[in-house]
Amino acid sequence: MRIGLITPEPGHPLLADTAALLAPEHTVVALDPASAGEVPERTADVYLLKSRTARALELARSLEERGAPVVNSAAATARVQDRTAMAELAVRAGLPFAETRCVGPLAAWARTARPSAPVVVKSRRSRRGDLVARADDAAALAVLARDWPEEPVVVQEYAPNSGWDHKLWAVGDQVFAALRRSELSPQGRGPTRPLAVDALPAGWADLVREVGEVFALDVYGVDLIDTGTGTGSPLIVDVNAFPGIRGQAGAPRALADLALRRAAGHR
Repeated sequence: MRIGLITPEPGHPLLADTAALLAPEHTVVALDPASAGEVPERTADVYLLKSRTARALELARSLEERGAPVVNSAAATARVQDRTAMAELAVRAGLPFAETRCVGPLAAWARTARPSAPVVVKSRRSRRGDLVARADDAAALAVLARDWPEEPVVVQEYAPNSGWDHKLWAVGDQVFAALRRSELSPQGRGPTRPLAVDALPAGWADLVREVGEVFALDVYGVDLIDTGTGTGSPLIVDVNAFPGIRGQAGAPRALADLALRRAAGHR
């Protein structure tokens, strides 16, 4: 089979390890969205979309129109880039998602906002290097607005928690997990600690799989915080398409198997 990688970074550890597993019996080809030029005729049995740029999504849509299966689809990838649309869909589906308000450009909102409790300010469009910050008062908002004046943002109420995010990932039905000190904690973003899936609170792995069904994603990440101080009360604060899943034993094999299943099923 031929497996295509839509990415500017084919050497990314997850992709490189997956390609190494596939290489003995299959052909892996990389397609850089930035230099692809004209959309090629379909040359692979399945494409893995590990890029969220406008050009990458355009390329994926064109390949889909030619009959190629793409994981994740362009539509599903775009759906979780808009944090307002993400939150609306999650709430409609009954997922425990953080209440999210779209407030427009940060500077304009910060001029009149007077938060009575800490808030989390995020770029409306999820992307590499986007804004994710905690602001405890109007003065902190003013600092953010100075650095990101025209950035369209969403606001979430800050939910007290341990300061550690549960980083959960899924490749098909297989779930992987880790703990990472939150970038919103007083100490700032910290190390990632391994976490066995069977050490998760009851129901969390199934919740991750439900997120995949709601958003029509096959390879994705879910950021959860425990608002019950260890009692297993999950709150979803973000969902992202095709994350790095670094350092998770078994993730490359799960991705290789998923790619082959999709290619075979489409044939």
